[in-house]
Amino acid sequence: MRIDIITLFPEMFDGFMSQSILQRAQQKGLATINIHQLRNYVSKTDKHKNVDDYAFGGGAGMVMSCEPILNCMEALEKEVKYDEKIFVTPDGEQLKQDRVNNLSLKGNILILCGRYKGVDQRIRDNFITLELSIGDYVLSGGELAAAVLTDSIVRLIPGVLSDESSALLDSFQGDLLDAPVYTRPAEYKGMAVPEVLLSGHQAKIDEWRYQKSLEKTKERRPDLLKD
Repeated sequence: MRIDIITLFPEMFDGFMSQSILQRAQQKGLATINIHQLRNYVSKTDKHKNVDDYAFGGGAGMVMSCEPILNCMEALEKEVKYDEKIFVTPDGEQLKQDRVNNLSLKGNILILCGRYKGVDQRIRDNFITLELSIGDYVLSGGELAAAVLTDSIVRLIPGVLSDESSALLDSFQGDLLDAPVYTRPAEYKGMAVPEVLLSGHQAKIDEWRYQKSLEKTKERRPDLLKD
């Protein structure tokens, strides 16, 4: 999989993309993640490298301009055909596990990070294929959302996790929150691990985990069970 991220702050991704699962995916050749500085695509005649301008109609906040974004997209699309061109924005579709599962099956993804008051609507209307939000709140820019989206997708690529079945048991897979988990020692300061997990009886363990997942989901996210 190839993921290209367009941003005004590429340095924000340096540590995140070079650690843990994302690093492993790239080292294994299972994912290629490229970060592109949008200012590099401003018209050569613009000495100030402006990427934004005032909004028509007035109002506070600057708007990211069409030209550098489209210049960048067009340059990248000379190299690769994208399955999705995503804009991360608070007013997009809320990101859920089903959508992540679907995106993990794609070959090439482009992610545009917004800043300031947002991007010119003409980019969204004509060049973006999917708009996603990681929650009902506003961040200073789309970089953190793009990092979250990238991590959620890449970890599902076969071969990235050492135990591929782990991802299938995560919260929200199957519309349930994950069951409680425990590790050694079996008893610590009077607190014991549930006996069923020590029984070695896999069918009983699976049933216990399912029931606990159901209980937690009913308590914390009953909306997931509405269907």
